[in-house]
Amino acid sequence: MAIKPKKKATRRPKILSRDGVLKAVLDNGLTVVLKENHNAPVATFWCWYRVGSRHERSGITGISHWVEHMLFKGTKTYPKATVDQVVSREGGVWNGMTWLDFTTYFETLPAAKIDLALQIEADRMVNALFVPKEVESERTVIISERQGGENYPQFLLGEVLHATAFLVHGYHHETIGHLCDLQSMTRDDLHSHYQTYYAPNNCVAVGVGAFEAKDMLARIDKAFGKIKPGPALPKIASVEPEQKGERRVTVEGEEMTSYIDVAYRAPDARHPDFIALVVLDAILAGLSFGGGSTNASSRLYRALVDTELTTDVSGGLVPTHDPFLYIIGATVRQGRTPAEVEAALDAELQKIIDQPPAQAEVDKAIKQAKAQFAYGSESVTNQGYWYGFSEMFADTTWFEQYLDRLAQVTLDDVHRVAKEYLAKSRRTVGYYVPKKQG
Repeated sequence: MAIKPKKKATRRPKILSRDGVLKAVLDNGLTVVLKENHNAPVATFWCWYRVGSRHERSGITGISHWVEHMLFKGTKTYPKATVDQVVSREGGVWNGMTWLDFTTYFETLPAAKIDLALQIEADRMVNALFVPKEVESERTVIISERQGGENYPQFLLGEVLHATAFLVHGYHHETIGHLCDLQSMTRDDLHSHYQTYYAPNNCVAVGVGAFEAKDMLARIDKAFGKIKPGPALPKIASVEPEQKGERRVTVEGEEMTSYIDVAYRAPDARHPDFIALVVLDAILAGLSFGGGSTNASSRLYRALVDTELTTDVSGGLVPTHDPFLYIIGATVRQGRTPAEVEAALDAELQKIIDQPPAQAEVDKAIKQAKAQFAYGSESVTNQGYWYGFSEMFADTTWFEQYLDRLAQVTLDDVHRVAKEYLAKSRRTVGYYVPKKQG
């Protein structure tokens, strides 16, 4: 009597559905986040890899960004320049980016053609070629990109500022990497980095648009489900030690304009104080997180620009996986000095440390922050960005609950974080000054 073989069990991804968002993990570790949006017959698909400049060490700084470039160089299925042609032919757009905590790629297409994005991303997750000739060609491109950045004083100052603020942690170097590493890295270095981090168990796939979520999950499972998980990921052991006093750095250059950056220690995005700092930033410098807007009514604009000490001022607070920085930067007006700007900046910051802002000021900042964030997450492409970005440092609830948490920020919260995080002992001050004074 013949024994019938047992049927292979059908894989069933674990599914969590909440507030219209479907989240699942495939057997190979791929996390999938899906959000239906039927406002237009369009869909976006993103692949987010948990690897960025934070994961790099001395000798291979800039490798994550370089690997990102190499995944645009083609596979056997989609040779170089083919993807651009097929996506454009379907009326779509595509791109990628690398930053501190992540590398990501996306395609936005007519909803009926979104399977093309699944095919492209599943293919280059495992089949990128890294042809030696293309590696060397891209080395020239990236070194040129690095040298182009060096023409800008803000880049030069920012690079040294971060290196001074972070002594141990991977946030201390720019995403582009150091020139010496870009000159010395090999094709094998790049390919090893790719094989280590580009795997389903280190990836979040995000889809937003005009599709049925469970059907889209099945299509993603079909495209990605057979890809094997990658190796165990290297652990990041570096923990930035507590800063024990103000740090200062000066950069000299050929540009005849001076600049100042003041970087305060800031918490990671999951910390309860992060949202209160967003409101504080809106009060001080105008909104810099969640979209672009004028800051002419902000405190620092009135204190620095209206008094003709600087030509501009901005605040930079971004959500990160590990504690990062809140940076206030300004361009010094001709005839003024960075020291004068710093004195006026300190005087203005001391006001909000000594006395809480008015309730109307807090209400206005929250209203602006909510409007700006809502505008910045309106399109399906931007929603795909925010769902995936949130997964890089927290999870999708960070994005979903952002507006509610903004509304809960109180006047006392803003005053408390001002007193704690604007302390001089927690900051690094950077000046860019001309070599030739004139």
